[in-house]
Amino acid sequence: MIRLPAKLYVAIAPVNLHFSFDRLAGIVRSELGGDPRSEAAFVFHNRRGTHVKILWFDGVGYCIFFRRLDRGAYRIPMAIPQGATSVTVSRRELDVLLQGIDRRLLRAARRSVRARA
Repeated sequence: MIRLPAKLYVAIAPVNLHFSFDRLAGIVRSELGGDPRSEAAFVFHNRRGTHVKILWFDGVGYCIFFRRLDRGAYRIPMAIPQGATSVTVSRRELDVLLQGIDRRLLRAARRSVRARA
């Protein structure tokens, strides 16, 4: 199992996930206003929500965790403060995010809610 820092930040805006260590660290500095060498992990996602990269510094060097879903999309946290560039999440919320959600299930749930109303 990967040991991630206790502080977890999810970038709100999608990022080109072809970027690697240095470009993602630059995004943390310039756009998120954080320090990529701090005791924190930074979660990035692509526009479609099918890929996620997590960047963190383990004291020796940068580490990247990359995950792609075969089906569905990652659910980026819904409670986003106005003007925020990132959202702090708990370890449990990160676990839920990394499990992904099947878009067909979301559509079916929306239809059932509309039918009840």
